[in-house]
Amino acid sequence: MKVLLPYLKRYQKDAWLSFASVLVVVFASLWQPKILQTIMEAIMNQDKSVIMGEGIKIIGLALIGILAGILNTIFSARVALNISTDLRADMFKKIQTFAYADIEKFSASNLVVRMTNDINQVQMVVMAFFQQVTRIPIMLAGAFILAMITMPQQWWVVLIMLAIIIGVSLYSFTRMAKLFASTQKEIEEVNTLARENLMGIRVVKSFVQEPAQIEQFSETSDRLTDITTKIGYLFAMLMPVFFLAAHSAIGVSIFIVGKNIVAHPAYLAAISSFTTYMMIILFSVINGGMLMTFASRAFISLGRMREVLDTEPSMKFTADKDVEINGDITFDHVDFTYPGDDQATLQDLSFKVSAGQMIGIVGATGSGKTSLAQLIARLYDPQSGEVRLGDVNIKDVPEKELREMIAFVLQRGTLFSGTISSNLRQVKEDATMSNMQWAANIAQASEFIERLPENYDAPVEERSANFSGGQKQRLAITRGIIAEPKILILDDATSALDAKSEKLVQEALDRELKHTTTVVIAEKISSIIRADQIIVMDQGKLAGIGTHHDLVKNNEIYREIYLTQKAKEGGLANAGL
Repeated sequence: MKVLLPYLKRYQKDAWLSFASVLVVVFASLWQPKILQTIMEAIMNQDKSVIMGEGIKIIGLALIGILAGILNTIFSARVALNISTDLRADMFKKIQTFAYADIEKFSASNLVVRMTNDINQVQMVVMAFFQQVTRIPIMLAGAFILAMITMPQQWWVVLIMLAIIIGVSLYSFTRMAKLFASTQKEIEEVNTLARENLMGIRVVKSFVQEPAQIEQFSETSDRLTDITTKIGYLFAMLMPVFFLAAHSAIGVSIFIVGKNIVAHPAYLAAISSFTTYMMIILFSVINGGMLMTFASRAFISLGRMREVLDTEPSMKFTADKDVEINGDITFDHVDFTYPGDDQATLQDLSFKVSAGQMIGIVGATGSGKTSLAQLIARLYDPQSGEVRLGDVNIKDVPEKELREMIAFVLQRGTLFSGTISSNLRQVKEDATMSNMQWAANIAQASEFIERLPENYDAPVEERSANFSGGQKQRLAITRGIIAEPKILILDDATSALDAKSEKLVQEALDRELKHTTTVVIAEKISSIIRADQIIVMDQGKLAGIGTHHDLVKNNEIYREIYLTQKAKEGGLANAGL
């Protein structure tokens, strides 16, 4: 509840109005049986004036109750919707402050479930709270007292019914709470499988993995179905038991009244009110139990949301301050291990890159190339050593300035649904058409953009499904260079381009971004053969650094990569030697 209290305070006016309307609804509901009892007595006494007067009262009371119920629903909905909207916004804002390590700790699909399903659970319970929680105890207590006043000799019948209903409720709803907790986990698993399958549908189809995917999804879905079925069985048992207890109690009461009707004729009018109060007690307990079940599920969701909101980002940025930074990059005895791993990914890295240079990074898969680049962009922090930009420790660079000076283009460029121009303006908000054309010309993207009917206003569908892999990469490069960053990191970002386009991109980068430090991670040596320096990585260590010619002559690892690619591609030697 600590999570909700700050939000409840924001909307306390609607909350109090909701509570006030509940009191009116409760009064209307509890007083109607008393008026009906008076009408029954008037009918027995053939008193038409009392019947007419009490009839008008009961109609008026019903109208007041209906109006109060409508107002209660409106105010409750406003509180619940506003709280869930604010919670969702705050969670999304909090997630934006997370480092890569924090996102990976939760996983993307898990966070999506917390921002959707979990918040929906809380929203429903908040609304139910203002509709039912404030109503149920008053209704239960009021109906119990009025039942005792109406037919005091039947007190034991009411208590026995209450004991049976409450006992069954506690047993059933306690079991349901555990099942609902399992349900949340299975929903997450189903969402994860569905998301991975849909995002990797090309891989699934290319390897004919549909049957295996269907089997895996079915197993998880069946577990969710089994849990939900058990909950359904418990619900199916509850209602018959509840109504059996209530109707048995009513039957006993009527039997006792029937035996004493001659001695106490007033019981005939009271029995209808008494049975009504018995049913109010029954439904109050049922609604209370149901609400407790859903509340237990919501408390689990609240705990999961609180876990996100209370998580402090593992990476802290310094407050905004003026720092003079150029494109120099220095690694000073840097060690790095991914969170949760035991083995170091990078070990004792030391090198320096001067501003404006083009740096290539090569090495076998898993050698630490991308990890090195992520430290430059400060997506992670090293465990020891320093990464410096210019003469400034990267940890002392304000986040806004750091993100403005570094552009990171990944192998699989992610474009957001919208338009080409809206994607480019994510990096440079005030980008003009000439800025876009300049960047697109460098990335060799203008050739297909200008063929589109809408040009830079052409739509980008979800997951950029309307563009090919090469087009997506060129658009990603365009977005990376449009703000003219001081440091540009290309993580195998030209792998989907043909040799001619890749060469044109490299030449344009050399020509147009002379003062930008370019870090190119590549599998193909042809992509970095003209780099000012080439860093060779091997099992997280710096295995060599120098020009292509120096490394071919003096570095065994680089020479092996070079000769292997030379044999496959032919002509590479002529390009580099």
